[in-house]
Parts: sequence; structure tokens; C-alpha cells
Amino acid sequence: MNLQRSRNHAPINQRNTSGDNEMKQLAIATTTSTSLVDIGTNLTNKRFRSDRRAMLGRAFRAGVERIVATGVSVQGSRDACDLASELAAERARRASQGSLTPDLPAVSFTAGIHPHHGAECGPSALATLRELHASPLCVAVGECGLDYNRNFSSPKAQRAAFAAQLALAAELGKPVFLHEREAHADFVSILKDHRPSLVGGVVHCFTSDRAALDSYLELDLHIGITGWIADERRGQHLIELVRLIPTDRLMIETDAPYILPRNMPTKAQPKDKRNEAAFLPYVLSAVAAARGESETDAARHTTETARALLGLE
Repeated sequence: MNLQRSRNHAPINQRNTSGDNEMKQLAIATTTSTSLVDIGTNLTNKRFRSDRRAMLGRAFRAGVERIVATGVSVQGSRDACDLASELAAERARRASQGSLTPDLPAVSFTAGIHPHHGAECGPSALATLRELHASPLCVAVGECGLDYNRNFSSPKAQRAAFAAQLALAAELGKPVFLHEREAHADFVSILKDHRPSLVGGVVHCFTSDRAALDSYLELDLHIGITGWIADERRGQHLIELVRLIPTDRLMIETDAPYILPRNMPTKAQPKDKRNEAAFLPYVLSAVAAARGESETDAARHTTETARALLGLE
């Protein structure tokens, strides 16, 4: 995923003032009554600052019952924790007031350090992550892994940060939310060393090849699929590969605001190409079509799998 350096989030009650609401409503393509789980959305990203509350409402109306907000740095993980806690409090208030429908998805979060920030992963950072993981809303360690594409942190620093976070996950008994780009050999080597002590993990935003997929499944890892599968320019290989993922290892995600699904009708696509959790049904549709399943069946098993791995209600 791409990263924004500033992740501070604005109050959740801000409303959309972009005038784009009608267009975005057209883009909500709920075709199943089964609730969905978006296992990876960058909810605290600054591109959601002006309309986060409205965006969450759209996701709920699109059938997304839960969103996992991704933590990519110490500060980003704090922000994700704060946002998830605010939303949990709001849902609780609504329930206490007799509201039968919360009108917002439940939000959990991950806490970790993305490889771009690997150089920041010292004792103090790990201590903060450990504190954040005390929250019942924190469901996984990560986003962690290796990314040799740009090397914002040196490969050595990335490897050390990755190993440290895998050890933390083993200590806490939590799954890992994994990222790999152009670092497959080192990524798998480090994972093999730690896998026996891990409860599980998901390789998020999988876009790689058959060999990589086989190696991840051999490590008994889960696979997260994004709108990349609907990209006719670069994601066609995933149509074949997604059929090889066992039902109990497959999950779906948006990685919003990135990777807008290209199977959306042109008139429904946001002008700024910003992805959001309300567009998860388009990922579901592409996955179901590739696997020869109904969208209802794909929604059911991807949601069940996400709940099982991440300990969701």
C-alpha cells in the first residue's frame, strides 16, 4: 500500500461537503444480505479527514458490518486506536438510547510498524505497541513485513523490525497483518523461523504470483484480496490464483483510500479516485466471479474467516 506520512484523524462527526454524495451512493452495489468485513482500511488517512463520518455511514449502508483500521506506525496505530475507541463509544451510546441500528460499522484496529517506518522500531516503539494491544479493539500486530521497493528504511532495519513484531505477536497470542513487496525470499525466511510460535496471520493486499501464494499457504497463512483483482491492466493473474485459495483462508479488503476497484461503473467512480470501504462489494463481486461462487456464498465464507482469524464478534 502507499503511505501518507501524516495520519492524524479529524473528529468522526464531520460531514461530507464535497457535493459528491449522489455519485457515491450510485457506487454502492450491495447484492447480498450477508454482512461484510473489510480487513484493511486506512481509516485515519488524511484523505478521509473531511468526511470520515459520512464515509463510515456509506460503508454501513453498503453492508460492511466491520472495518479493521490499519496501523502503520506508532502514531498511526495510536490514531487508529483513538478512532476505534470513539466509534465504539458512539455505538454504545446509541444502543443505550434504544437505537436498534447503529448506522455505523464496528471498527477494530491493528497496531504495528510498516516496513517503510522500520527504522523507528526500537524498544520505546515496541513498548507503545504492547500498550495499544491491551485494547480489546486491537486485533492484530501490523502492518508489518518487508518492502524493498523504495527502502524508506534500510533492508536491515526492516528485517529487525519485522522479526521484533513477529516476536511481539507470539508473546501476545495475536495474528499478524503482513505486507510484502519485492522482498519475498527474506520475508518467507523470517516467517518460517517464527511461524511455529504464531497463532496465524494474513498476507494483506496479495498481488503476487503462484509461487508466492503456494509458499504462503504452505505456512498456513490467510490471504487478503483487494480491488487489484478487478484491474484489467495488472491484476488478471489473480483471477486464476484466487481459485486456489482455500475457503477458510480467503478474506477481502479495500486498502482504502488506495486501489479503487476498476469494475465499478465509470459514472459511479469518484472523481478523485479515492477508494473507501463502501466499495468493498465490488471486491466481493470480482472474487465471487473468479471463483465461480455466488456473491452470497463468498460474502458468508470471507466474513466467517475474518471473524475467526481476528477474533471478531
